[in-house]
Amino acid sequence: MQTLSTQETQAILKEMTENFNHGGRKITVPPPIFVAMNAEIISYTKGKSITVSFPVTEDQTNPMGMMQGGVIAAAFDNAFGPLSYLVAKRPTTTIDMNIQYIRGVAVGQKVIVNASIEAKGFSTIHMIGEMRTEKDKLLATATTNLLILKIPGGVGE
Repeated sequence: MQTLSTQETQAILKEMTENFNHGGRKITVPPPIFVAMNAEIISYTKGKSITVSFPVTEDQTNPMGMMQGGVIAAAFDNAFGPLSYLVAKRPTTTIDMNIQYIRGVAVGQKVIVNASIEAKGFSTIHMIGEMRTEKDKLLATATTNLLILKIPGGVGE
């Protein structure tokens, strides 16, 4: 399997965005929330997995000062989404996402989310993900199912 650099992966996503945006549609890959969370694609293994890092900031915390569960979910979604677009070469939408919170996520660290394709069918994709610290301590896991939309215009279409 070929692993692409951050720059190569971002170039593919940029081209996808340009190809998806016709006929009055506006689709942005990665989405604005990816940028707002200061996410960074570390690597992409074609058709298999993506690794994305996220800094944990004060504005993402719950009342106990730890990364809020919804923000953890958003981090997973911001890894699953770009991977699904890269694999399907079409827009996708989340059917469901299940998260298992294992330990608190402290402010000031960078978390790493690795998302992998478990199965891809004609109309759906099943993925798994792990969130870890930079020292490889497991923080949370997730699974998701996505629907591949019948909107043409992906790279290679």
